[in-house]
Amino acid sequence: MQANMREMRGKEIAMSENQIKRIDATHYKVNSQSGNGAYNVLQTELGWICSCPDHVYRGVRCKHVYAVEFSLAIREEVASQIVIQPINIHACPTCNSSKIVKHGIRHNKYGDIQRFFCKDCGKWFVINIGFEGMKARPEVITSAMQLYFTGESLRNVQKFLRLQGVNVSHVAVYKWIQKYVGLMEKYLDKITPQVSDVWRADELWLKVKGDKKYLFAMMDDETRYWIAQEVADTKHQHDAQGLLRKARQVAGKKPMTLITDGLPTYHLAYMREYWTWKKPRTEHVSTIRIHGDKNNNKMERMNGEIRDREKVMRGLKKSDTPILTGYQIFHNYIRQHEGLNGKTPAEACGITVQGKNRWLTLIQNASHEPTVNRENYEPST
Repeated sequence: MQANMREMRGKEIAMSENQIKRIDATHYKVNSQSGNGAYNVLQTELGWICSCPDHVYRGVRCKHVYAVEFSLAIREEVASQIVIQPINIHACPTCNSSKIVKHGIRHNKYGDIQRFFCKDCGKWFVINIGFEGMKARPEVITSAMQLYFTGESLRNVQKFLRLQGVNVSHVAVYKWIQKYVGLMEKYLDKITPQVSDVWRADELWLKVKGDKKYLFAMMDDETRYWIAQEVADTKHQHDAQGLLRKARQVAGKKPMTLITDGLPTYHLAYMREYWTWKKPRTEHVSTIRIHGDKNNNKMERMNGEIRDREKVMRGLKKSDTPILTGYQIFHNYIRQHEGLNGKTPAEACGITVQGKNRWLTLIQNASHEPTVNRENYEPST
């Protein structure tokens, strides 16, 4: 009977707002219902342990452990609310008839394209969603983008395509990236990721036209989702409020904990954008260290990814380059992370991109009016 009561109270805590605070994947803080501080709930090899008297002195499964388990179950339940599927056309684009059949292959120097015939209107057509007017096949373009964002240079991508019988210049490859990164950015900007309440921000220097610039970036701690970015001319004099505001707009909320280094611009931006007199308020952790739960190692790992990509390019050519946005899309929606058990950050945020070729799926959906909009989609808290 008492166990059932603790389970019920744990569920009440989990359903209440801002009662559970995630420190990391195995450490949570649960507010005491009496108002006397908070209890630490830790996951160990032997199971969950709690610092409350019920668990320490009686050895029972307390309501705080139940609360954390219910909270995790709720997150799993809402984790796949957005599914981006490949678009398959089963009707004639001219008369909308479903009586279509494959009718030969169209050959050209850029590759073979499947041709279709409509039995009703008698017209031939090709299905090339998002790639209308492009000489190269969709598979060629998306392969080039995959190669580039995994670390190859534009000229190395050009050489690879030539081995496949596709003769294009490295400039054409860059134009493909520029076109489709812009298209996907507009589409994905309307989808709200299910990020956690702990965010991390950091800055990374890079070269733009030979000049030293700084990339300020915001990442979610739990899912490693790259939330927002901006390029600044300076480090110490830059106003990071724009980064914090953009991250808030993308996520549809503000974090409960913001982890940064000791750069003063972060604290000024935090005070202007996130801090309020009303509780619960966002906590700013700027005294990070190498070990413990207040380190910024995950953010440094993402900085390493960006640095590896920038070395191949030998610097950026302009501040508003599509390369950084493209790499953000690659990091969030394409690249699988070992720290997420093989998932992409988007999948960890409840956004599933289906299909063997995720670039193709994203471009197809970006070429049509999106079905998900931030204005009518409310993220789970």
